[in-house]
Formats: sequence, C-alpha cells, structure tokens
Amino acid sequence: MAVPFRRTSKTKKRMRRTHFKLAVEGLVKCPNCGAMIKAHNICPECGFYDGKKVVETKKAKAAAKVKEEKPAKEAKPAKEATKAKEAKPAEKTAKSKSK
Repeated sequence: MAVPFRRTSKTKKRMRRTHFKLAVEGLVKCPNCGAMIKAHNICPECGFYDGKKVVETKKAKAAAKVKEEKPAKEAKPAKEATKAKEAKPAEKTAKSKSK
C-alpha cells in the first residue's frame, strides 16, 4: 500500500478543502406573503404556489380563528379596562409619597 513520503501541510490541506462547502439552494421571495422559500415549492407560510391556494396551513387557520373570535367592538372596552388598572397604582404611589 502506498504511504505518503511527507506529511501534508495545513495550508495544502486547507487549500484542497476550500471547495468542500455548503451552497445555498435557490431561495426566492413568495409573491403572496414575501417569505423566503425554495424555488418551485409550495410556500409553507401561506400555502400558495404559482399564484393559487394549494394547501391550507396551520398559520392561516389560526389567523382566521383570531379574526372570528375578536370583533372590533369588543377590543375597545378591553383597552379602557387596562387604563383603569394602570391608574390605580399611580394613585397609591402618590399617597405613599405624601406620608
């Protein structure tokens, strides 16, 4: 069996290995949602391919549920309730400073 006469130097070894690297696959932006996806594949974010809805995704289903559960009218009283909660601690701190 053949045995090398000299040890391969670090430089020679590294120069040879410069071509052993990973290449990025062809990534493109999804025309529907703008996510980076592999070319010629269904978008995992929105489920579109070639401008057509192909697959119903979990994210799309969750977004639809959120829209159904929260009408715009219910969101306003919730904001007022949080403002009332924020005002109470401010009153307590004002009382403690006066003592």
